[in-house]
Amino acid sequence: MSSTKSESILARATLRLPGGVNSPVRAFAAVGGRPPFISSARGARLVDSDGNEYVDYVGSWGPAILGHSDPDVVKAVQDVAARGLSFGAPTELEVQFAETLGELYPALQMMRCVSSGTEATMSALRAARGFTGRDVIVKFAGGYHGHSDCLLVKAGSGAATFGSPDSAGVPSKVVEHTIVARYNDLEGLAQLFADQGTRIAAVIVEPVAGNMGCVPPEPGFLEGLVGLCERNGAVAIFDEVMTGCRVARGGAQERYAIRPHMTCLGKIVGGGMPLAVYGGERRIMERIAPLGAVYQAGTLSGNPVAVTAGLVTLSKLDAALYERLEKLGARLEAGLNEAIVDARVVACVQRVGSMITLFFHGGPIRSWDDASGCNTERFGIWHRSMLEQGFYWPPAQFEAAFISGAHTEDDIDRTIAAARTALEKI
Repeated sequence: MSSTKSESILARATLRLPGGVNSPVRAFAAVGGRPPFISSARGARLVDSDGNEYVDYVGSWGPAILGHSDPDVVKAVQDVAARGLSFGAPTELEVQFAETLGELYPALQMMRCVSSGTEATMSALRAARGFTGRDVIVKFAGGYHGHSDCLLVKAGSGAATFGSPDSAGVPSKVVEHTIVARYNDLEGLAQLFADQGTRIAAVIVEPVAGNMGCVPPEPGFLEGLVGLCERNGAVAIFDEVMTGCRVARGGAQERYAIRPHMTCLGKIVGGGMPLAVYGGERRIMERIAPLGAVYQAGTLSGNPVAVTAGLVTLSKLDAALYERLEKLGARLEAGLNEAIVDARVVACVQRVGSMITLFFHGGPIRSWDDASGCNTERFGIWHRSMLEQGFYWPPAQFEAAFISGAHTEDDIDRTIAAARTALEKI
């Protein structure tokens, strides 16, 4: 594939943007090589600046569940944009959006729009602390909830200990009230509550982990987590920025029939625009200003163009789409597993609905302890081969890939064939 123009753009980009990108994973540092610069996208296809076409499994990191440039979404965005891009004042569109989400997510008795998943999780944690009057929050190793300071933390020396900063620029004092636990370890979480339950304001979790690759919850883990929070007066927060409307129309809480105290949504609910939501039980959300003392604000929150993209996208998420996504996901999973066996490579595939990861590890992957043992060098070789063959897979071992309604069975079969070729290079 030609890469002359992308390389030229990258050279310019590195002079003005750190690493030449506006989000670190886009730099391809985890897989080697140089990123193609994308010029357009439609359906399940990306086209880069050199005219190369790729079958896309990144989907803008999840939002493109309908495929790129859905004509209904694009038309609605064009129409509303012609009436004004932003007002800094309330609109009926915001109310319609909240009403629609409230029907899909019964746990969202009251909510607020923000502009990013990071904003949503940061605000939810502030609300939980304000509601409980406690300081300590619990997250899980391998879980990513945005780049706010208190969440950029790595585990200490124990299985569940107070953390230390995982990024320069984050003071130790900021994360001294953040505890890192082990995902899918309900016994460890129960012991943590036994030791420090009266200090814990909230437990935040990706109900299906997606930022250490696709890792489903063990049976009873989510139910146990919510139960422990309830018994100890803490707030259970489901970070469904990735899983919301992805693993089911009503997210992981619909798929696993469990209701958290608070929910964070993003990606799909914004239809590809900068939009996210946090919310939950009325008694918690009534602590948010102007009703309560927990302050949070945003100039572009509830932007009319963004909520329009979200509303149209949500209107198209029907049962037929999820049946199709499940079928395509199962087809890709089976084909990848067969290719792994035939190539005699140590690897495994994990999938929940249309989220899927090929791990270079014998598996199963249940937590970050398992995922961290993956052979990332082999993944890099595999990824570069896939890209050369015209398949745009997430450029990191620890990111989930996404299938959209625009993918076809032929796309899936050609992806499997390309994966088989790539595995033979390992």
